[in-house]
Amino acid sequence: MSTDSEIIQRSLDEPGVFSEIFERHVRPVGGYIRRRVGADAVDDVLSETFLVAFRRRASFDLETESARPWLLGIATRVVKSHRAAEARQWRAFEASASAEEVVGETPQVASDSRLDADAALRALAPRIAALAVKDRDTLLLHAWGDLTYEQIATALGVPVGTVRSRLNRVRRKLAPPGSNGAARLTWMAKEESDAAFGTSS
Repeated sequence: MSTDSEIIQRSLDEPGVFSEIFERHVRPVGGYIRRRVGADAVDDVLSETFLVAFRRRASFDLETESARPWLLGIATRVVKSHRAAEARQWRAFEASASAEEVVGETPQVASDSRLDADAALRALAPRIAALAVKDRDTLLLHAWGDLTYEQIATALGVPVGTVRSRLNRVRRKLAPPGSNGAARLTWMAKEESDAAFGTSS
């Protein structure tokens, strides 16, 4: 099977080949976008993301086998041009948090039990929405994009140390009030991003 870098390299001479990149990555990229901007805007942002990727394919680092960090970096930048949609999505999360009482263990103190990721998201939505844009982008690439620190660094064009410091800062900001600890980020259910886009098999 060809690597993403091999496909992109071939697509420079055969543009139609780039459709293979779309087929490989539409689920995770679409899931990430949907959770950021909501169902109403996901198609527009997804289309724009892959259009930008196609136009910029010559700039892809062919030393990198997977195109996913690159695509999610593009998606993150495209989301910024759809601020109204993202703001509506966070307001929806906050509204659902107000309308429903989160019962059981809080995501910050639960250890071994499976966490209700949606309830946790609703509970923390106001604080996530209040994060600095760079911190929120880093957090959501980690949690919803399922990227490693190194891949996030590639996606955002920053050093790995910057990614680590941003996530440490986010953990402190999302920690329960009055606690001396830091919030765990696993509650955001990375594995659910495909299902959120409605494309999981």
